[in-house]
Amino acid sequence: MSDNSGSCFAFYFSPTDEISDELENFASEFFDVYSIDYQDDGKLVLVGYLSKEHGEDELKREAEQWGINLPAYEVKFLQSNDWLTENVIKFAPVETGKFIVYGIHEKEIDTKGKIGVKVYAATAFGSEHQTTKSCLEAISDIDLQTNKINHILDVGTGSGVLAIAAAKLWKNAEIVAVDIDDESVIVAKQNAADNDVAEQITVAYSDGYSSEVVKTLSPYDVIFANILARPLIAMAPQMAENLRKGGFAIISGFIDDQVEWVIGEHEKHGLKCRKIYQLDNWRTALLEKI
Repeated sequence: MSDNSGSCFAFYFSPTDEISDELENFASEFFDVYSIDYQDDGKLVLVGYLSKEHGEDELKREAEQWGINLPAYEVKFLQSNDWLTENVIKFAPVETGKFIVYGIHEKEIDTKGKIGVKVYAATAFGSEHQTTKSCLEAISDIDLQTNKINHILDVGTGSGVLAIAAAKLWKNAEIVAVDIDDESVIVAKQNAADNDVAEQITVAYSDGYSSEVVKTLSPYDVIFANILARPLIAMAPQMAENLRKGGFAIISGFIDDQVEWVIGEHEKHGLKCRKIYQLDNWRTALLEKI
């Protein structure tokens, strides 16, 4: 549509348990940038950013042409000289475990002796989210137990933060990073290149473990799955199948009252919970295949 400078409108749609493919496809086509934010209660909020040359009337017309019934939403006007940078991309450096994650807008960054991960990340890709922070802490804990990590799988890679962090920590590891979202695949590839780890990471489209690229390095020493409770449970058998005996898995994206449900399903498939991480109402688990 237009360029990403000047002020914009932000449309905050009502929280929901699930965002339909139709609505997300519409948001991808209509808005300049859209994000899906995760609340502490596990609900999802779709946010669309639209440059000031366009507005609510145009949104309604386009939705009608698409045959989309828009959920309830709130509109805010964001006054800015460069709304994309100031409201979407820009975030404060996130320090956790052995890592510090920071945005491409940072001119200079003091990594404080930690491993730096540089990303282009709108909120859709979760670089600031509690689950990402906990996953990075769990990766750091795995490194304290073993450094013999050769094959890694990142399911639902998003912006590629976890895969990139793992590549920088375990420099000889080969990593497969997959996502069901085409935009995430593009962003993760770019972030891997920006961090000089593109040769270590194969980024590809995959619906969970279904693609051939996932099978190339299976079984894996480590698997990451920072998604949500229901897909974690649905894919627990595939995680166990693709993880070597003695290998570690990091699962995240579930809240406090889902812990027994999620962990219990993974334990049915031989994955023993070694540690639970909590940040606000979100939980992450470090598992080992026994």
